[in-house]
Amino acid sequence: MNQKTPYKVLILCTGNSARSIIGEYLLRAKGKGRFEVHSAGSKPTGRVNPLAIRVLAEKYGLDASAGRSKSWDEFKDVKFDFVITVCDNAKEACPVWPGQPMIAHWGSPDPAGAEGTEQEKYAEFVRVASQVARRVELFCAFPDEKLVDVAAVRAVGDQFKLAGEEAMKR
Repeated sequence: MNQKTPYKVLILCTGNSARSIIGEYLLRAKGKGRFEVHSAGSKPTGRVNPLAIRVLAEKYGLDASAGRSKSWDEFKDVKFDFVITVCDNAKEACPVWPGQPMIAHWGSPDPAGAEGTEQEKYAEFVRVASQVARRVELFCAFPDEKLVDVAAVRAVGDQFKLAGEEAMKR
């Protein structure tokens, strides 16, 4: 991993309509140019869920209106430094990426599958976005010298797992 250029990060999900989009926009904003962030899906829905766009705007001040749901096939020849899966299906189906990037799993429930009133669905999107935001903050807290250390990156993956488990209890 080269410290002179941004670290390349791919956030994967199944539909690329909610969790991975939220992660992409949060990491891009919080990373402040330190990360080149993309998101994709194994079976993209073809559209970003409007509630994901709304939560990013209302809770984080981010404009994700230009976001698009895309296939991970678009990135099959890109060398990423980090690949982060945000759903169990993407974790299980994750292809082999060139350059052997570090892989982490930030599993969260799919807010796009939430049922109930519009307000209840929105609340689920807020809850999942909050989980993703805590993981993004933890990731961004590591200095470059720790991110380039493979052992440290593996520890970061463990921390993501622990942070995710704690977030799920809240």
